[in-house]
Amino acid sequence: MSKDKKAGTPKDSHYARLRRAHRQRTTTPPASAGLRSCDGTVRLYGLHTVRAVLDNPSRTIHRMLVTRNAAQRLGLGDLSALPFPVELVEPKAIDTLAGADAVHQGVLVEANARVPKSLSALGQASLVLVLDQVTDPHNVGALMRSAVAFGVDALVTTARHSPAESGVLAKAASGALEHIDHIEVRNLANALEELHAAGFYSVGLDSEGPQPLEEALGVKKLALVLGAEGKGLRQKTREIVHALARLDMPGAIRSLNVSNAAAVALYIARSRMQQDVGAQDGS
Repeated sequence: MSKDKKAGTPKDSHYARLRRAHRQRTTTPPASAGLRSCDGTVRLYGLHTVRAVLDNPSRTIHRMLVTRNAAQRLGLGDLSALPFPVELVEPKAIDTLAGADAVHQGVLVEANARVPKSLSALGQASLVLVLDQVTDPHNVGALMRSAVAFGVDALVTTARHSPAESGVLAKAASGALEHIDHIEVRNLANALEELHAAGFYSVGLDSEGPQPLEEALGVKKLALVLGAEGKGLRQKTREIVHALARLDMPGAIRSLNVSNAAAVALYIARSRMQQDVGAQDGS
């Protein structure tokens, strides 16, 4: 080997290390992106999300990374007074954990994931939202936000074919994750039967449903069931629900994104339920 070749070896080795590091960064998903870690912790980010987490006494927070600006916007004051470790950082430090595409707004917390509840926890619930294999975390987060806005008592999902709690889901929920009971079931068909036994009337939202949603309501306890984007409700679910109903839309587009459809349907359902309560009070 020539002297020149030998002289170049350390340099070649240095660049090889850089290439390996780059490949690792670009092929390994960021820890945020939102999956739950093996120890049951999640990384949640965004001003509204973190504010809701801080205000939730049932959350156990392990640490926070926050920029000076975000700390001011959250009104945190003396960071050393918080009951968990806080690191004052630059935005790039949060990018490393949340991923460069995450809109973290300068704050991230590592906290214990919420533990889903069982159907027995429904108690006196009168309005529940049931998701039939809606897998996109952005959609589920948006659904949670609408559900909380319209006073839904619980969100029911399956243990499989549903997104786990994550930074992506929580950011889309904009704090709603902390304000709604999450019921997780193994078998949706069995869960619907249990809801029926508990007095719930189930309505599956379907763009080809035989009746408008308004005509399918008028019940005291409602379980509104929505299917996955594109696929809609599974056949077994369609067979079990009490009724299939559609949203009547006069425009050229006859279907909506599942989270938008949920918002419209919940508005209709909540309005009808309030009307029924008003009618009873006036009788």
